[in-house]
Amino acid sequence: MDLSERRAADAAAAQLAAGVAAYGLGIAEAEILDRRRGSTAAAFARQVAMYLCHVGFELSLARVAMAFERDRSTVAHACHAIEDRREEMQFDLWIGALEAMLRKAPAPGAPRELAQ
Repeated sequence: MDLSERRAADAAAAQLAAGVAAYGLGIAEAEILDRRRGSTAAAFARQVAMYLCHVGFELSLARVAMAFERDRSTVAHACHAIEDRREEMQFDLWIGALEAMLRKAPAPGAPRELAQ
């Protein structure tokens, strides 16, 4: 996989993670992917999406940062914030269910016979 294909796959992973976060939090996916910080709810949803992208797809913090067009330190902060919340039982169950949704997603790139 060349660099442009990897970046496209990472962007697709970020979009899927944002979709799952949007579903789980009732926030528009566009707000999560927006370059602006947005509301507190949108910023939290973005943290969830970045965390899900990192743990669900096992992408490095740098790759998640590039996919979300953010700084690596922003992604690191988001992942630490979500990890800290996992000590709360209800939150841990909720985020674990979202993570499981992503882990069950097929790998990017449909088989050639489906793409035609």
